Amino acid sequence: MIDLSVEIAGIRMKNPVMSASGCFGYGREYVSFLDLEDLGALVVKGTTLEPRKGNTPPRICETAAGILNSVGLQNPGIDSVIRQEIPYLKNKNVPLIINIAANLEEEYIELARTLDPLEEVHGLEVNISCPNVKKGGMAFGTDVESACRLVKTLRSVTTKPLIVKLSPNVTDIVEIALAVEEAGADALSLINTLLGMAIDVNRRKPVLGNIMGGLSGPAVKPIALRMVWQVSEKVKVPVIGMGGIMTAEDALEFIMAGATAVAVGTANFVDPRAICEIIEGMENFLQDNNISNINQIKGAAREDCEL
Repeated sequence: MIDLSVEIAGIRMKNPVMSASGCFGYGREYVSFLDLEDLGALVVKGTTLEPRKGNTPPRICETAAGILNSVGLQNPGIDSVIRQEIPYLKNKNVPLIINIAANLEEEYIELARTLDPLEEVHGLEVNISCPNVKKGGMAFGTDVESACRLVKTLRSVTTKPLIVKLSPNVTDIVEIALAVEEAGADALSLINTLLGMAIDVNRRKPVLGNIMGGLSGPAVKPIALRMVWQVSEKVKVPVIGMGGIMTAEDALEFIMAGATAVAVGTANFVDPRAICEIIEGMENFLQDNNISNINQIKGAAREDCEL
């Protein structure tokens, strides 16, 4: 028997493969392709206090090894999610993690307080890549002081596990990781998308309506893997690795770099069954190598390595 189960901040998962926020909707969009209960955990798209229409189109464009997106957190707002989405998901035997996003600390607080009493919600993933309007638009996750204050405040208003999603658009991601861990984060997700852009040479204009967007897909994997390696070496809380995971081998690299679990994003747009195929591939790898438990290879690549 192969044991793929892992635990993230008290959340028991039957396997270490989660959906990445923003790439899996609220789950029901994929039910014609797979059984949601096969996932290790379901992380829904970024949800804000009020409904958002998102950015001006075009909002997605393909790149040489991934996609750029500037969707802009389009979502129906927390009240609609509680009324329409959570009741549908609560009967599924899969941990439900809500990704929360905001431009003000007060909005994050209200989101956390609203979700705290809901037993159907197993954890909160805090998107700190949002622009803090009180700081002139600087993202919470690129400023140590803002990130710490936000996480510390959220820790005081909710009993839910806090999974803080880190931005790669920083000079030193380890500094941010250690700071939010000390502030009360129960786990860390990394990485969010890298800031990028594309230009239509015939139109002589940026492709995206918002000019810049987040780069995801295979192009970012080496950067994501490096950051997971660096962060997992320093923090005590579990790390969820993500960024360009397309195959079981990709996922295994993140586990061997020190991640406890992984999240799959862009691959879902290429193949809506990608998560299931990755889980199956990981299980086959363990079986072929006579490894009974996924945790036996966590951080395996770190042995006898020094940076």
